[in-house]
Amino acid sequence: MFAIPAGQSVIVGGGTIPYLPAGLKKREENMKGWPKSDPEAKCYMPGVPRATYMPFPFQIIQGTNKIVVAYAFASAGRLIHMDKVDDSPADTWMGWSKGRWDGDTLVVDVTSFIDQTWFDRAGNFHSEALHVVERYSPSGPNLIQYEATIEDPKVFTRPWKMSVALHRRQEKNAQLLEFQCVPFSEEMLYGHLRKGAN
Repeated sequence: MFAIPAGQSVIVGGGTIPYLPAGLKKREENMKGWPKSDPEAKCYMPGVPRATYMPFPFQIIQGTNKIVVAYAFASAGRLIHMDKVDDSPADTWMGWSKGRWDGDTLVVDVTSFIDQTWFDRAGNFHSEALHVVERYSPSGPNLIQYEATIEDPKVFTRPWKMSVALHRRQEKNAQLLEFQCVPFSEEMLYGHLRKGAN
């Protein structure tokens, strides 16, 4: 149904994600239900940090007091507040992002998530208590080292980190294009509702 390329772990230091026993059981249930149970297969917004390391482009637009991140997948977007703002008025798919500079590294503190996103296609998940601290560190003119510290006391025994390299698209006319998801997921998700379907 889906092709999944091989990939190395993005967990810093290798090893496994430190699940509580109930969290590990839930992850196994998620894996058994894949792909239908994966929010990505349903074309939902991917959440943070998944949106950042999915194999689809995104664009960062820096303003004076705000940074906008626009993602191709699910037309998702997020606003990083670089100025002082109140707490989020509601929990959301992409969370509530407050940023600051640590030298030339952008540090983003993200809270106020709903519990409906996963970290990957392996069923790794979180609760609404998820807290993510992202670090975007330039490693050259076209490379950013991305690191995310994941904390969720309802699911994990301790905080853990993931890290990936983000490469700038360098094509002459590179632009963010719409990613059509629903037409390809519709049959898998709703085909059983068609008249005459078994």
